[in-house]
Amino acid sequence: MGAVLDFILCKRRCRKGSQSVRLEETEGMFRSHTNMAAFRAAHRLLAHILRNENSAGLVKHRWSSSAASVANNRDPKPHAQPDKRKPKTGILMLNMGGPETLDDVHDFLLRLFLDKDLMTLPAQSKLAPFIAKRRKPKIQEQYSKIGGGSPIKKWTDQQGEGMVKLLDKLSPATAPHKCYIGFRYVRPLTEAAIEEMERDGVERAIAFTQYPQFSCSTTGSSLNAIYRYYNAKGVQPKMKWSVIDRWPTHPLLIQCFADHIQKELNMFPADKRGDVVILFSAHSLPMSVVNRGDPYPQEVGATVQKVMDRLGYSNPYRLVWQSKVGPMAWLGPQTDESIKGLCQRGKKNILLVPIAFTSDHIETLYELDIEYAQVLANECGVENIRRSESLNGNPLFSKALADLVLSHVKSNEICSKQLTLRCPMCVNPVCGEARSFFTKQQHQN
Repeated sequence: MGAVLDFILCKRRCRKGSQSVRLEETEGMFRSHTNMAAFRAAHRLLAHILRNENSAGLVKHRWSSSAASVANNRDPKPHAQPDKRKPKTGILMLNMGGPETLDDVHDFLLRLFLDKDLMTLPAQSKLAPFIAKRRKPKIQEQYSKIGGGSPIKKWTDQQGEGMVKLLDKLSPATAPHKCYIGFRYVRPLTEAAIEEMERDGVERAIAFTQYPQFSCSTTGSSLNAIYRYYNAKGVQPKMKWSVIDRWPTHPLLIQCFADHIQKELNMFPADKRGDVVILFSAHSLPMSVVNRGDPYPQEVGATVQKVMDRLGYSNPYRLVWQSKVGPMAWLGPQTDESIKGLCQRGKKNILLVPIAFTSDHIETLYELDIEYAQVLANECGVENIRRSESLNGNPLFSKALADLVLSHVKSNEICSKQLTLRCPMCVNPVCGEARSFFTKQQHQN
């Protein structure tokens, strides 16, 4: 999902009464204050708005049915499963989220543009509603091409249900366990999930990021939101918080990725299989963020190396990055440019692997499946291109989540050692305040 910068760089004026804001003048401010995850999310959503696409002839992809089913199974409550017993351990599954239906797109965009952790705009409270309203129709069109909405909540619900069932069996001392969902820009929102956890009387709360690789603008943003919730209310939590803030090389995660890759490799013609290039694709980052010391690139690379080790380095591979936007320097090479370059060099059998995502959403279903695997592949003359299935409802993935929580509980650690270290060139004071909030939980009763 992606690009606010496309909007900021345009030479238009937004007029509200006597107020005039030149959007291009906010570029520098945006670059210095942007949050990577939401920045990429805004780009992917807005970039397609500014292009005149004619994709009526695109073939409906294999994941659309799962996205379409979301609209018929909406649950605005933050928890994933009912339990009449008072939960002893609450697990808050953190993610950005995505609009479940076309009607949810406006609120998603509005929250996105009101988020000052993402960007700082002049007259933001007035400008954000204007942007959201203007972009709503085109963004709805984009989501209509993947079944009418994002399936990310559906998959998070299913993964959470499988996780807590296993935990109740594996760790009766910390049972009953209950999972809650906390999204940043769509319901169930992180703040609503915290309120429900407090009402439920949860004794121990675990903030569990659903991003395996840590970035200050994904996991960090969600942790900041938890801190801000309590800080704004001026109260201390009734429950003891701890954090699972990264898990890029967990053995069961690696096994899931490797199994899905091998399954897809087997679908290539036998005489081409050994020559298939595996492109591990993850969200890119502006180099300004990387140079501040964000650990995301290294952690994504660690995941890739573990997966290839599991596969016995059976195929040539590269780590590539998607969703670059604007004229600034970004982490590369870019996924689309890599596909073009490989084809020009005679490598026309390609397997795309979303290595920084665990569930299907707009980046996998639209960007990888449609923009790259259909439109771009046809333009480049690709012979065979496939996309490795996301982890979604794989029971082994729910087992991985349960194992992560169980190991975390047994460790008695509040968070990883890495979380206590801010980026050397961090520019966001809230990051330090949030880290202090969580580390102090060690002394809670």
